[in-house]
Amino acid sequence: MSNTDTIVALATPGGTGAIAIIRISGPNAIQLADSLFVSIKGKVLKRQRTHTIHLGHIVDNGRILDEVLVSLFKGPNSYTGEDVVEISCHGSPYIQQQIVQLLLRKGCRAASAGEFTLRAFLNGKMDLSQAEAVADVIASDSEAAHDIALQQMRGGFSNEIKKLREELLNFASLIELELDFSQEDVEFADRTQFNLLLNKISEVLKKLIDSFALGNVIKQGVPVAIVGQPNVGKSTLLNALLNEERAIVSDIAGTTRDTVEDQISLNGINFRFIDTAGIRETQDVVEKIGIERTFDKIEKARLIIFLFDSMDFDRSELERIRNRYPNKQLLPVCNKMDLLTPSEIDSLKEQIPNVLFLSAKYKEGVELLVEKLLSLVDSGALSGDNTIITNSRHYDALIKALEEIQKVKEGMEMGLSSDLMAIDIRQALFHLGEITGQVTTDDLLGHIFSSFCIGK
Repeated sequence: MSNTDTIVALATPGGTGAIAIIRISGPNAIQLADSLFVSIKGKVLKRQRTHTIHLGHIVDNGRILDEVLVSLFKGPNSYTGEDVVEISCHGSPYIQQQIVQLLLRKGCRAASAGEFTLRAFLNGKMDLSQAEAVADVIASDSEAAHDIALQQMRGGFSNEIKKLREELLNFASLIELELDFSQEDVEFADRTQFNLLLNKISEVLKKLIDSFALGNVIKQGVPVAIVGQPNVGKSTLLNALLNEERAIVSDIAGTTRDTVEDQISLNGINFRFIDTAGIRETQDVVEKIGIERTFDKIEKARLIIFLFDSMDFDRSELERIRNRYPNKQLLPVCNKMDLLTPSEIDSLKEQIPNVLFLSAKYKEGVELLVEKLLSLVDSGALSGDNTIITNSRHYDALIKALEEIQKVKEGMEMGLSSDLMAIDIRQALFHLGEITGQVTTDDLLGHIFSSFCIGK
């Protein structure tokens, strides 16, 4: 990649559509656009004001390729900080290809994945965590994931990190200054104030680290495995949760021989429900494979709904699942509650703590199950202005920064010299700087932006 090149890429998805947008960025963007754009009013793009739109035609050697709208963004007031031109053309794949190829012949270079956003970062239009949030906004498929990514893109998280880093940097400079006067045995940094700052930074870092569990769930969705013996209503429950006939339902045991998956957004959080093959001893080869896949899906699930028939409950099967997966949230659910008497319900409540009752067939009690699922995810943490971490790179950097802060605190308690504490402070600053991009390497940038789409 080179910042001196003028790059071009399709900024909208490939294929046929009503319109397509072709984005150009770089020092020659406006000049190149001028060479192939003919305004219907005779305008010259380089003489026009920034943030204006112009109607005309893209012309190749006197041949009109398309009637287009050209949007003009002059640097530094653009997404990349450079001159940017966006050509809105008709969404024919042929037209898109012809215009892009024409720009390449005129001197543009095809943009690499994420290169527009990389240039925005390099030109100071956003920091690294904001740049990563751009990809998260594009990939968000639920309200909660969108809101968190948008808050990060606006700088909510990075501003918090920058403030902590700046405060730590101020004290670090005083500690470093003490090293220059080590022979005079003087202290420029107030140790009491410094200790208070370290405690404050530790609390903030711990809060951000703890938020990652929820953030990861929001970003990736919550896989929920519906397990139980054959014919207890697993497929009926899946259909009731999704409010559609997604899985085949019959009275024949072993109907579901493979896993059936679909997802739904509940209160802004994506849940991916997995209807699994009934767990039982069987000689059927195909059904055996389905049961093996059931256990594979349980391994990957975050929550397990153990569904059982109110008329035929086998407690040993519930305990077998609980013992096999002790670290997973297991929710016992009794189906066909419509067939139970109040005394039978009370008896099952005594046998099985926290059991829920429902009738998947008549969709009774399904709302209570949804409420329980949401409470297990702690969706209430999404309210307010809480900063929630969703990026594993940020999570790793926060953990490392906290470890260094703890070392500094221990050093102060042990009365270590300033030069030894300064080493750990520098490391903490380094890890905080990695998050916002104040500390970067070419390998890190290459890894991050390679995951972006080409036109972004």
